[in-house]
Amino acid sequence: MAGSSKYTSGTEILAVHTIIEPSARWVRVQFNGEFIGNSKETLLRRESGGRLAYYFPRADVNVEHLNPRRLGSDGRQYFDVQVGDRIVEDGAWTYMDPPCNLANLRGFYGFQWNKMDHWFEEEEEIFAHPRDPYHRVDILRSTRHFRVELDGIILAETKNPTILFETSLPPRFYIPMVDVQMGVLEKTSSETTCPYKGVASYWSLSVAGTIYRNMVWAYQEPFPESKKIKGLLCFFNEKVDLFVDGELQERPETPWS
Repeated sequence: MAGSSKYTSGTEILAVHTIIEPSARWVRVQFNGEFIGNSKETLLRRESGGRLAYYFPRADVNVEHLNPRRLGSDGRQYFDVQVGDRIVEDGAWTYMDPPCNLANLRGFYGFQWNKMDHWFEEEEEIFAHPRDPYHRVDILRSTRHFRVELDGIILAETKNPTILFETSLPPRFYIPMVDVQMGVLEKTSSETTCPYKGVASYWSLSVAGTIYRNMVWAYQEPFPESKKIKGLLCFFNEKVDLFVDGELQERPETPWS
C-alpha cells in the first residue's frame, strides 16, 4: 500500500501575504448586458476558505442597478442586482461598518461571482474565481517512465508524459490517450472549471467489476496558456498507484483524497 504525503492548502501557503491588496488588473463584471462594475482600482480579497473576491470602489459601480435589500448579521448591506427584467437577490454587498481587519473595504462593493454573467480581467474572460497572483502553473514535457495501476492492473504506461506543476498541489501527470487502456474508461457527464486551465471532462474506471467514479479527467479545449495538456488524460494521484521511473509514489493527501 502506498503511503501518503500532505499538500498544504493554498490558504496556508499564502497566509504570509496580506488578505486585501490592490489589483493592477482592469476588472469588469457584466450582468444582463450591462457592466455593473468596471474598474482599474479594484481590491483583491482572500476570503474565508481561501476564496478570492474582487471589490470595486463605489465610483466604478453602476449603483442604479443595486436595490437595497437587507442588512446582514455580518455587517454587510446587501443589494438585489437588477438590470432590465433580471434580478439577483443579494447579488451585491458593501460593508457599512467594516471590522478593523477589513477597514480597507469601506466604500467598496462585492458581487456574487456565480450569479453574474461574465467577468473580465483586461480583455480576457475569466472563470470560476479570480486568478491568484501568488498561484503558478508550469507545464513541462518529460521522458520519465510513468505507469498507473489500480488493484494490480496496469491502466496506463508511457515514456511521454506531460507534467503539470501547480502551487500547493501534487504534480499531475498527463498521458496521451494512445498510452491509456481506454477500454476501462467510461465517460461521465461531470465537469469542473479551473480559472487557469479551463473546463475538465471526467471518466470513471471499470476495473475487475468495480466502478470508480470520476477518477480521470482531461481538458479538451484548455485555455491558451495550458494548451500543452489538450486532450491528455490525468489520473488522481490520490486514488491510484503511480510509478515514476519504476518507483511507487506516495499517495498525496489533498482535498480529493
